[in-house]
Amino acid sequence: MLLLTLTMIIAAYLIGSISSAILVCRFSGLPDPRTTGSKNPGATNVLRISNKFTAATVLFLDILKGTIPVWGAYFLKIDSLYLGFIGVSACLGHMYPIFFNFKGGKAVATALGTLLPIGFTLGGLLILTWVLVVKLTKYSSLAAIVTVSIAPLYVYFLKPLYVYPTLMLSALILFRHRDNIKRLLKGTESKITHKI
Repeated sequence: MLLLTLTMIIAAYLIGSISSAILVCRFSGLPDPRTTGSKNPGATNVLRISNKFTAATVLFLDILKGTIPVWGAYFLKIDSLYLGFIGVSACLGHMYPIFFNFKGGKAVATALGTLLPIGFTLGGLLILTWVLVVKLTKYSSLAAIVTVSIAPLYVYFLKPLYVYPTLMLSALILFRHRDNIKRLLKGTESKITHKI
C-alpha cells in the first residue's frame, strides 16, 4: 500500500504539472499568462487576457487535475490522511510544474478539484462562497482566501474524517496567496473587471 500511495503522490504531482492555462493560451494563440496580466497561469488571469469561454476551459481542466488523482486514490482505498498528501501533491504540481520551469499558479481550482471527491455538497458550498465573495468585493484572491479558510469548517460538518487533509490544502493555498494578502491589506490588489 505504501508503494501505491507513493506512486499516486508522484502521479498527482505530474498531473498537476500540466499547466492548463499555458497550454490553452498557447493553442488559442494568446500570450503566455505568466508574462501578461497578473502573470499568474490560472483561470482568473486567462479571463483578464481573453474571454469567459477560454477561462472556463482552464478552470475546468485545473479542477480535473485535482479531482482525477484524489478520486483515483479514493477508489484504490488509500487512507484519508494520504489522500490529503495526494491532493497537496497535485496542487504543488500546479504551483511548481516540472514541465514549465516550476512557474505555476495559485492552485485554487486544483484544490477545489481535490475536495470534490468528498462530495458535491461541499463543492457547491465552496463555489457558492467564492462567487459570493467575488460578487461583493470583485477580488478573486480574497474569494480564494475566504473559501479555503472556511473549507475545513464545511468539511468538519460534512465529513469530519477529511478535516486534516483539508487543513493541509488550505494552509498551502493560503501560503501561496501571501503576496495577495499583503496587496489586499495595502489596497493595491487587482479586481476582476469582467462580470462573473
